[in-house]
Amino acid sequence: MGAGNRSGIPHLTPALSAPKGGVGAIAASALPPIARANGVVEAVTADGVRLRLRRHGNPAGPRVFVSHGNGFAADGYFPFWRHFLDRFEVVVFDMRNHGHNPVGDPARHDYAHMAGDLDAVRAAAAAEFGEKPAFGLFHSMSAQAAMLYAMRTGGGFAALVLFDPPNVPPQPHSPVREKMLAYLARLTEWAANRRAVFDDPGELAADYAATGAGRNWASDAHEMVARAVLRPGPDGKWRLACPPAFESEMYAQGVTIGLWPARDAIPCPVKLIGGDPGRPRPSPTALANQSLAQEHGYDYAAIPGTGHLLQLEKPKACAAAAIEFVQACGFC
Repeated sequence: MGAGNRSGIPHLTPALSAPKGGVGAIAASALPPIARANGVVEAVTADGVRLRLRRHGNPAGPRVFVSHGNGFAADGYFPFWRHFLDRFEVVVFDMRNHGHNPVGDPARHDYAHMAGDLDAVRAAAAAEFGEKPAFGLFHSMSAQAAMLYAMRTGGGFAALVLFDPPNVPPQPHSPVREKMLAYLARLTEWAANRRAVFDDPGELAADYAATGAGRNWASDAHEMVARAVLRPGPDGKWRLACPPAFESEMYAQGVTIGLWPARDAIPCPVKLIGGDPGRPRPSPTALANQSLAQEHGYDYAAIPGTGHLLQLEKPKACAAAAIEFVQACGFC
């Protein structure tokens, strides 16, 4: 998730090798060169949606799954996940109706389906790349889906690192709850009316760089995210991979899912990594994650000076915090 002007916040789409199995979102030549995938497989969800998984990094290393926030896509997080490539097998995938994946039924664009999709993602990776324990690195919307999945299944991942999930405190009249409700309401309206068509990815990259949040991104992130969230059309224009109406709907659902889980509701090790609640004008999500950790005893860290898009702002620091936790869990 993230805020910006009407011009845009990311939807990611870069492909790194030719599609396997006909997932057919876009031609690889249209996508930004990031790192060459050393494996590609298609996951098919319970309702028949196809999700394209790309494997990078060290196939002999511990497996980590990486996914993204609402309206973004995993390839745009390359400034973050490139720090895992030497030591880890990195399986990158986009949530349904984002990034490399085809756009489907809007009636099935919801947290319930996204949480269930993680079963298919894990199974496809195990079938193609071999069975091994895996942990998840998930941001925002995908972090919430991973929480729901772990609560529903009683497991699935060996450990979870959740970056700034935008959960809403349930307590009536809580100052943090009111801030989160206002934040999600603004994003719901903004996404519904955002610009969806661009002459060139550079336009969207410039828009990101001009926003308050985007000014703090790592220097290579703006262009990478822009190319990842746009698809070229036959008319020469570039369009958002995730339709604005779909993005808006997920912001609205962030209010209604009622996700504020007790720590023991998630059976695997969990680390919450949030934006900085102590910086001037902190992101409401940073305050919410601090509150969730304090109330329910989650292992928690905040990345100094960051907001909700912390993996784009300070990717190396975010990666270091995640790797430290994974090491403490005994995975490497």
